[in-house]
Amino acid sequence: MTEPTPPDDFEDINEAVEAEWKAETMPSERVRAVIAHTYTHVTAETVADDAKTTPKTARKHLNTLADEGFVTTATGENGGTVYRRSAESLVVEQAADILDHVSTDELLTRIEEMRAQLREYRSTYDVDSPEDLAVEGANRTLSNDDEREIDVGTLREWQTLRRNLAFANAALSIANAERFVDGEDRRSDETALA
Repeated sequence: MTEPTPPDDFEDINEAVEAEWKAETMPSERVRAVIAHTYTHVTAETVADDAKTTPKTARKHLNTLADEGFVTTATGENGGTVYRRSAESLVVEQAADILDHVSTDELLTRIEEMRAQLREYRSTYDVDSPEDLAVEGANRTLSNDDEREIDVGTLREWQTLRRNLAFANAALSIANAERFVDGEDRRSDETALA
């Protein structure tokens, strides 16, 4: 019986993946990929390190992304520019994803369901928002004199529901705008110009 040959030396998998990513993408793509998941302000140097490029190159691409509205800038603690993903670009991305997976009719149904759930939260807890509920404390008396503990899960669900409703409304607005731009309502504009 022959003895098996030993395996090749193990390479650091992270180094191999980074090398492949760097070889297969442009610096602009890597900078965009990094900043797409950055929700707190960071320096160009931080982005450059994660994107495997130089700070000068990262800064150039970050400024281009800022001009496009994908990134917002601020002044950092040391006076330099810091960058993060813009909320607007995230909303547009989420709305587009919704439109890729849900019909307009289904979207309208889901929006109404979310609005009904928000009304139920407001009615049940007799406050307008999860923040108002949190201010009132962990224990409060409900309108039927039944004491119930307000758990963190309820607050999170309410906040998530509001966020999802905002994304759904944005998706619906985009769908309506697309119909207008694509010509569904264009005839009335052309008639008005004639």
